[in-house]
Amino acid sequence: MATMPTRADVWLVDLGMVAKVRPCLILSVPADDDNDRVLTTIVPHTTSTRDSRFEVRSSVRFHKPGAFDAQKVVTIPTVKLIRRIGTLPQDQMTDVEDAVKLWLGFETAS
Repeated sequence: MATMPTRADVWLVDLGMVAKVRPCLILSVPADDDNDRVLTTIVPHTTSTRDSRFEVRSSVRFHKPGAFDAQKVVTIPTVKLIRRIGTLPQDQMTDVEDAVKLWLGFETAS
């Protein structure tokens, strides 16, 4: 991997045979220490939306219209990242952060 993932980047990620390769939003901060594990927390993008309150709609030019699904937040080895395809605008990143906080019970719906 030539570049390190940065928060708000969208990367193509190999999520395995069932979940396949799909765009994922980088949620975690980059590791900056040799003692940090080489892991990245992501939010997968889906085109099969259910209009859940945990889905954040996204329509940026570098992937198909759909949503980032906060219910599928997961931490993976960074080697699963294939290539960077873009960066999510700050307003959409904030919406994803809010959905993840809601899903994890850090905030209540307003």
